[in-house]
Amino acid sequence: MSTCSSVSRDLDEPVSGTAAIARTWLLLEQPGPWGAKALTSSHLDPALGRALEAAAKDTGVRIVLIRRPGRHADRRMPATRRVYVAHTVPGNVWLRAATTSDPGRLLDVDFTALGRGDHRTFDTVLGGRPHDGDPLALVCTNGKRDRCCALLGRPLAAELATSGVGGVWEVTHLGGHRFSPTVLVLPYGYAYGRAEAHTLKEVLHGAREGRIVLEGCRGGSAWERPGQAAELAVRARTGEDAAEALSVVRTAGAAPRWEVTVAHTDGRRWQVDVAQGAGLPPRPESCGASVLGSPARMDVVAVHEVRVTTALAS
Repeated sequence: MSTCSSVSRDLDEPVSGTAAIARTWLLLEQPGPWGAKALTSSHLDPALGRALEAAAKDTGVRIVLIRRPGRHADRRMPATRRVYVAHTVPGNVWLRAATTSDPGRLLDVDFTALGRGDHRTFDTVLGGRPHDGDPLALVCTNGKRDRCCALLGRPLAAELATSGVGGVWEVTHLGGHRFSPTVLVLPYGYAYGRAEAHTLKEVLHGAREGRIVLEGCRGGSAWERPGQAAELAVRARTGEDAAEALSVVRTAGAAPRWEVTVAHTDGRRWQVDVAQGAGLPPRPESCGASVLGSPARMDVVAVHEVRVTTALAS
């Protein structure tokens, strides 16, 4: 059976620079079935879902629903739900956890502050505290958005959970169905495509140690897509795997060409030329698409280390 993910894999479509963009992720536990737009088509009150969407708009916060791997038919709602929030910008990466019996209290949180990396209102409203467990592995399994996410994502989530990997959740939507199974790893916010259990275990082991694994990496969600591709290219060139070592500090230009400046915490800088290309031949961008598309791809054209003079550095 041909699917959007099998076609993408057969065409060897690159995954770099395809991650969802969010400085901050807010995760709300919501068992039961999910519709295509899960915040308003699940067992979460749709009015609350709409209010949360409005509250998060243009703040840099992305809200997703999560549930434990396994069966998700209708069942009683737990008395309390898990809530997580993670900020992914290097230099201020954190992951907070809370529980609540009333998800409506999320509307009392300052979403603009969360997008900036300030978790104080989350802590005050929900009793948030540092997450002290394993890194979170969020596996996209929402078959109502694309069947590949259910066909490939749910078995991966189940395999990880049953093999004893901690921090595994199913999640509603990470984008890029054609790269299924897709996984987001928090707190650092790096996304992975065409994930397999053995490689993902390596990714999570690295995350526990503050390291990034490049294999299958789509990019860090803190950056726009040209920046994602540029940062990964610098990692590939230098072998740098420390999660918070690199930052995208400048992006000049506009589609189809950008000059991206990537900075290291040790003072080194690189200029990365990124060009937007079109995925050819045309292919289904999702299994539900009625027409073929040519998805944008981020191609790194050149990587130059920039010599920072003393005068410029001062």
